[in-house]
Amino acid sequence: MKITVIGSGYVGLVTGTCLAEYGNDVVCLDVDANKIRILQEGGVPIFEPGLEEMIKRNVSAGRLRFTTDIKESVEHGTIQFIAVGTPPDEDGSADLKYVVAAARSIGRYMHGYKVIVDKSTVPVGTGDKVRAAISDELAQRGEQTSFAIVSNPEFLKEGAAIEDFMRPDRIVIGTDDDTAKDLMNSLYAPFVRNHDRILFMDVRSAEMTKYAANAMLATRISFMNELANLSEVMGADIELVRKGIGSDPRIGYHFLYPGVGYGGSCFPKDVQALQRTANEHGISLKVLDAVEKANQAQKSVLVDKIVKRFGNDLKGKHFALWGLAFKPNTDDMRDAPSRVIIEYLLSHGATVAAHDPVAIHEAQRVMPDWQGLSYADSPMAVLPDADALVIVTEWKAFRSPDFADVKTQLKNPLIFDGRNLYDPKKMEIAGFEYYPIGRQQVTR
Repeated sequence: MKITVIGSGYVGLVTGTCLAEYGNDVVCLDVDANKIRILQEGGVPIFEPGLEEMIKRNVSAGRLRFTTDIKESVEHGTIQFIAVGTPPDEDGSADLKYVVAAARSIGRYMHGYKVIVDKSTVPVGTGDKVRAAISDELAQRGEQTSFAIVSNPEFLKEGAAIEDFMRPDRIVIGTDDDTAKDLMNSLYAPFVRNHDRILFMDVRSAEMTKYAANAMLATRISFMNELANLSEVMGADIELVRKGIGSDPRIGYHFLYPGVGYGGSCFPKDVQALQRTANEHGISLKVLDAVEKANQAQKSVLVDKIVKRFGNDLKGKHFALWGLAFKPNTDDMRDAPSRVIIEYLLSHGATVAAHDPVAIHEAQRVMPDWQGLSYADSPMAVLPDADALVIVTEWKAFRSPDFADVKTQLKNPLIFDGRNLYDPKKMEIAGFEYYPIGRQQVTR
């Protein structure tokens, strides 16, 4: 099939590349000329495991190309995916100006039947706005071309997006158009050969499904973080509690890991947008209000432990920090807990040396000229003369360090672990002070 993907960011690039991998003829559009230049020259503007190699393979095969030419992209694809950003507005609602602009561009240049697919995460009712924008552009041209609106939300985990797209748990397609249904079914059939995992529904239900899924996952994370804080005070071990409740098949193990709060491009934005949508309709989502408040508080849990150990005046203190991205296998720094922790430490007089396997360049972009913040290319390189090590992201490279070397490099054998990577008893035997989340604190 001829496919156009409008927006060559995270979702757009993964979508376009994976569709090209199965033989479709894909054009990815973006109005950011620099981004398209990077892609045309063989670079990739984001980090996602396996994506760069797949892009190169499909570009070489002639199935994938990149452009800034809106007219060309609209004329190319029978199916037009809208995968532009929907950043939070000042009131927390999703800003749809890029979605509507993409819809108007389609309406301005389309000839013949098109299927317009909302891939971006959008509030319920956005499909109607996309339809209205296209209809308005067609009316201005005196064009009577028919088209269909589809909601096809993405369920991609950063760091595992290729796997999620190629082997989906489910594919949600919302449409009331039979032709669009047939085309979307044919498009996705190669991805679900072993099991039929395509769920057809109306557009509004599909739009709601995406928000509901992310809100549910965010709720699980905040719930476990709240339980971790209580377990720590009560002398329980949240890791044992996690295994105890996760073994119940009604609950399962996913998204039950306590830590320093969620971040990234999805959960914070989508929880706020769903709250805003509910408020506009006179509904108060009390559970999500609590989820968001709990998450904001959780980002300061490690800071509270540091202050309790060193006091609020951190002048002259130097901290090593492992992990900048909001989660492993990505360079995404949006709403990353590391930013809250680093900002507090610096504002109270401390200095920080940080390492992350892939997010250093992105960290330098979003935290430019932060006085007292430095970076190193290896985990061990940030340790010398540090008063403590602060672990924020659970990269695999951090799971089994040479603890004897770590102890030698640090000024004090002291670790604040925001991801519960190590066993408190083993840390005590190794001679460390160790402060995890919701577990035994190994103090002096």
